[in-house]
Amino acid sequence: MAKGKTNAMRILDAASISYGTTEYDSKDGLTDGVSVAEKVGRKTDEVFKTLVAQGTSKQYYVFVIPVDRELNLKKAAAAAGEKKVEMIPMKSLQHITGYIKGGCSPIGMKKQFPTFIDETANMHQSILVSAGQIGKQIEINPEDLSRITDGAFVILS
Repeated sequence: MAKGKTNAMRILDAASISYGTTEYDSKDGLTDGVSVAEKVGRKTDEVFKTLVAQGTSKQYYVFVIPVDRELNLKKAAAAAGEKKVEMIPMKSLQHITGYIKGGCSPIGMKKQFPTFIDETANMHQSILVSAGQIGKQIEINPEDLSRITDGAFVILS
């Protein structure tokens, strides 16, 4: 299992934002969000995945949604003020964000992209998002996540 702080954790520390960490065993290769929720003993509506899409303007956007939901691309486009958004190809994820599949955090990407968080996050005192490394999750208050990512709460699913 990965040890030490991730870039996302260092950013939260520097901003004096309180968070917790949870680790899980990824040796079985099951790193999808639903499997992660099961491994860390949390409900799927408390664990959020980070998705990256590109609008017709070529701008990239970050969407944070519960792991058991699918991003509604029409709602995502409306939130971003775009005519249309499409998911980026998985092979482009690391080049664009600095993160790999299964370890993509909304915190600490190579560049700060406009970020939208599903409004259901506000139903919880804390949610889990990737810490930026497979096997690590950050537990954070949704308002703090919004503050550190300059994210807006919207309906995304």
